[in-house]
Amino acid sequence: MAGKFEIYKDKAGEFRFRLNSSNGQTILSSEGYKEKSACNNGIESVRKNAPEDGRYEKKESSSGKYMFNLKAANHQVIGSSQQYESVASRDNGIESVKKNAPSAEVVDLTK
Repeated sequence: MAGKFEIYKDKAGEFRFRLNSSNGQTILSSEGYKEKSACNNGIESVRKNAPEDGRYEKKESSSGKYMFNLKAANHQVIGSSQQYESVASRDNGIESVKKNAPSAEVVDLTK
């Protein structure tokens, strides 16, 4: 089973997407969008940018955990990861986004 994008509405009524790996774990989450079309554009941007190593910003939180942001060519963040306990786990998360995002199906949970 391949990964999938899920479009959903948050508590504020904004559209968001999350990319789940083949095991169902969320590996990337978006910001909120007012319009569903903008959310879909965000998904397309993830598909386009995911294969490029230079689009990943690797970070360490103040609590000593690791995470990453996926950025578009204009340096805007288009998705953020969960927090990981180790650098290796974070790097595995990046590889999972690279593998899953380009061909992941889109499931709209707002219908």
